[in-house]
Amino acid sequence: MSLEDKISQDYVQAMKARDTLTSSVLSFLRAQIKNVKVDKRLEAVADEEVLGVIKKQVKQRLDSIAQFKAGARADLADKEEKELNILKKYLPPEMSAEQLKAIIEEVIAAHGAASMKDMGKVMKDVLARAAGQADNQTVSALVKERLAKI
Repeated sequence: MSLEDKISQDYVQAMKARDTLTSSVLSFLRAQIKNVKVDKRLEAVADEEVLGVIKKQVKQRLDSIAQFKAGARADLADKEEKELNILKKYLPPEMSAEQLKAIIEEVIAAHGAASMKDMGKVMKDVLARAAGQADNQTVSALVKERLAKI
């Protein structure tokens, strides 16, 4: 079963259970996936593209949470956190810092990276190997830290 089908099934279950929060989050997510289909003129969207849509929504929720907390709007921040938890169910599990560091070491050795100038090449390969199981900001921070030691 594709990720898109899983989201649609969960949406129907949320509607039947009258779970308004889950159904609204999944409805919006389904609309965003449909937008990708229309923009790229596809019949079906690959799971990688669905994950990209979900990650974009997660990033928006994280930004909103930070802004609401800065504006002393705990009620809205709580709502965004609940929506974030619903979206995170559809993402693959996060890779541990140790696993990321091991991948970074392998990539640095493979490229012979010697300075911060090589960060772009290293980042590209590390993100490809992490395959959506790591946050770009976390990867960036770890790569910067490691290249600074060289």
